[in-house]
Amino acid sequence: MKLPRLVFRFFFSLYAFLIFLALLFLLFPFFMLSALGGRVHGGNAIMRISRFWGDCWLLLVGIKHQIDLENRPDSNRAYVFVGNHISYIDAAFLVTSIRQPFRALGAAEYGRYPIFGYVYQLVVICVHRKDPASRAKSVERLRKYLKKGISILIYPEGTFNMGKTALSQFYNGAFRLAIETQTPIKPLLFLDAYDRMHYDTVFSMNPGISRAIYLDEIPVTGLTLDDVETLKEQVYRTMENHLHQLKATWIRP
Repeated sequence: MKLPRLVFRFFFSLYAFLIFLALLFLLFPFFMLSALGGRVHGGNAIMRISRFWGDCWLLLVGIKHQIDLENRPDSNRAYVFVGNHISYIDAAFLVTSIRQPFRALGAAEYGRYPIFGYVYQLVVICVHRKDPASRAKSVERLRKYLKKGISILIYPEGTFNMGKTALSQFYNGAFRLAIETQTPIKPLLFLDAYDRMHYDTVFSMNPGISRAIYLDEIPVTGLTLDDVETLKEQVYRTMENHLHQLKATWIRP
């Protein structure tokens, strides 16, 4: 990458980070008040504020976020959303794309950051990935939200896809949970996160387009835990094929 582009991205990233913090401080009292409503109603209110936060931030940093309208989810039902994961900026695209109550599974280490970490822990089911007890507890919390009619979001790749393929290997958790709760899966693709912010560094942001593409929901009615591998493979191939068709820029021969 040429030096002028590197310099631009560095200073643009600083600007975007300052705007991010400014919005956080402005909205923090509203997060605090919403938290008094408890994990369900208060958490839903916090998600709405987070959506407003994300919408404002993307607008102010020159990222035009577009949500494909063709296969948008039914806001009156719960889903197990599964998305591809390739950048830190996925979090902002996530809260602006899923415009209904949901909770995401996320890494517990992000909850250690001052102020942001407090908000993060209110709406994210935190998990220590290397701790079996933490993983089991997080799955149980996700299951409880689904029973209350609140959708969940899991990145089945577990962490960033830093390879040249459309997707990294999927883990079983999202598909096992969908079958256990008989909740349909709704794949969601973020096509431009890699170009808006590279996974190598947060100082690689640049303005431009951001597209969120919903795929057809995948029903799990009647499936049993014996079908986890088959379901996982079906979802993987569906998402992979669409990423190739849409020419995701991180895919290399």
